[in-house]
Amino acid sequence: MIKLVFLTLLLTFTYAKERIVTLSPAINEIVYALGVGEQVVANTEYCTYPKASQLVPKVGGYFSASLEKVVAYKPTLVLVQKNNEKLAYKLKKLNIKTTVIQIDTLTHIKEAISQIGSLVGRTQKAQSIIRSIDHELSEIQNIVTDKKILIVIGHNTTLVKRIFVAGQNLYFDNIIEASGNSNALQSKRKGQPILNRENLIASNPDIVILLAPRKEAYNLQESDLIEPWDSLPIGASKNHNIYIIDKDYAGIPSDRLVNFLQDFKAILTQVKAHQKVKVTP
Repeated sequence: MIKLVFLTLLLTFTYAKERIVTLSPAINEIVYALGVGEQVVANTEYCTYPKASQLVPKVGGYFSASLEKVVAYKPTLVLVQKNNEKLAYKLKKLNIKTTVIQIDTLTHIKEAISQIGSLVGRTQKAQSIIRSIDHELSEIQNIVTDKKILIVIGHNTTLVKRIFVAGQNLYFDNIIEASGNSNALQSKRKGQPILNRENLIASNPDIVILLAPRKEAYNLQESDLIEPWDSLPIGASKNHNIYIIDKDYAGIPSDRLVNFLQDFKAILTQVKAHQKVKVTP
């Protein structure tokens, strides 16, 4: 009995409440999903989910977090992505516990959830989230196969130039591969390469998925985003396989990746239904 009480006290001490600053939307969402959102004392202007995080004081944007503002909130733990490594270095020099989280590939996302879970004493919850992601990944397998899929990022109403797409070394690419298909863009360029109209035609995707979160905020209808693709001589246009994911989690590699995978599955299911219709006499 005494040992049990001692162990409980030890665990409570080990995982005492932190004062957490989250410097990316993905990290912020993971912290809240792990059930320790009340420990977040500051985040960025782009940390809008869940709603509770909107009320948290802001210290800047993606690349403009203020060192002075972060320090002012007296954090005991600062979580940053790799794009903020310079700030992380400065915080560490001030003896503020700071962890750099890498969130680009699917493997890194799951590792990030596990890592943050360990830091805040929520390892079991972290593993539960990871299992949910793995389950949804298994659900997208082989619905359709051997299709070239292009994932386009942004609210593009023209396709003349500067079209951001998902390249290699990014979790979108991992998801496409896991489904039994391939990224229409096969390039050494990593992250989010920028294409023009000629590049899009050359990639000749069978399926195009447009990530346009909160398109209503830009006063855009689905037709505004799909119509520019109709004139392109690519398989996706010819077969009407152009789809939109406009939810606010599109493009945020957090626990809500589960929602994205469900949307991705629905799209592949629609493509499969199109195929059946075409072969019906």
